[in-house]
Amino acid sequence: MFKRSASRRLSLAALAAGTALAALPAAALAQAWPSKPIRLVVGFAPGGGTDIIARAMAPRLSELLGAQVVVENRAGASGAIGADIVAKSAPDGYTLVMGHSNPNVIVPFVFKVPYDPANDFTPIHYIGYVPNILAVHPSVGAKNVDELVALVRSKPGVFSYASSGIGSSQHLAGALFTKITSTQMNHVPYKGSGQAITDLLAGQVNMNFDTMPPVLPHILAGKLRALAISTPTRMPQLPDVPTFNEVGIRGFDVTNWYSVMGPKGLPRDVVAKIADAVKKSLDDPAVKGKLEPQGVLYVGPRNPDEFAAFIKTELTKYSTLVKELGVRAE
Repeated sequence: MFKRSASRRLSLAALAAGTALAALPAAALAQAWPSKPIRLVVGFAPGGGTDIIARAMAPRLSELLGAQVVVENRAGASGAIGADIVAKSAPDGYTLVMGHSNPNVIVPFVFKVPYDPANDFTPIHYIGYVPNILAVHPSVGAKNVDELVALVRSKPGVFSYASSGIGSSQHLAGALFTKITSTQMNHVPYKGSGQAITDLLAGQVNMNFDTMPPVLPHILAGKLRALAISTPTRMPQLPDVPTFNEVGIRGFDVTNWYSVMGPKGLPRDVVAKIADAVKKSLDDPAVKGKLEPQGVLYVGPRNPDEFAAFIKTELTKYSTLVKELGVRAE
């Protein structure tokens, strides 16, 4: 009898210990995290806006989190390749992605992607957005949008615009511009803004509708000519460049937003730690000193729940816009 009771007590104790151990990993993960380097995947080639912002934040994030944050460029398919890598990663907080309007809310409506943009990611922290700028190579004779429209209309299908990839916001911006102005241009997609701008500077393409960070230095240096910007009001970095509304291009609502995201199922405690570190890095004067001159506007959702709701709204918006423009994989 005693042996049976002792055996039963030992079994119950073992069961309780097993249950406690089974519950430990989720709680322990948040307490022990991070214990090794963190990958921050950028779905574009070096030199583009996403890459610039990621590399501006990474050193401060490393300090705040107590682990090295390594920026890893995995370019292709307008950011979808990098997004898919993270979507299929373990939800342990060691593989994150620079969330971007291209792969997260636009590309899935242009061509088939191997992830679900609404359910395969954990929204962590929205960073902000940057405007798109219509910039032309100096060899293009137009000095303003009216002259450009007249020039392009006079030579249908001759002029070209570059983008960071099929289904990118630059692609949509170019398609929207041609629709509003009733013009015809050739779209030339690249694997990121860096490569697109290299060819634009060389005169291999005539113009682009890229974001401010990668084109601003070239505009200020006189290597590119900015004709219009997609903000409601002019930007202090380019006070002489009019908005699209000012030049009569109404409804040009295309911008690029940036964020930090992880795979679905990321523990809330880990999400909170990363979100807090991103917020503090963005508030850091040294990081601000790098991002604000690039035209990053800190307007948008301020916590993970607001960010999740924002993504749903953006998916609806771009689903409609892609259909209206007839944008598709070429």
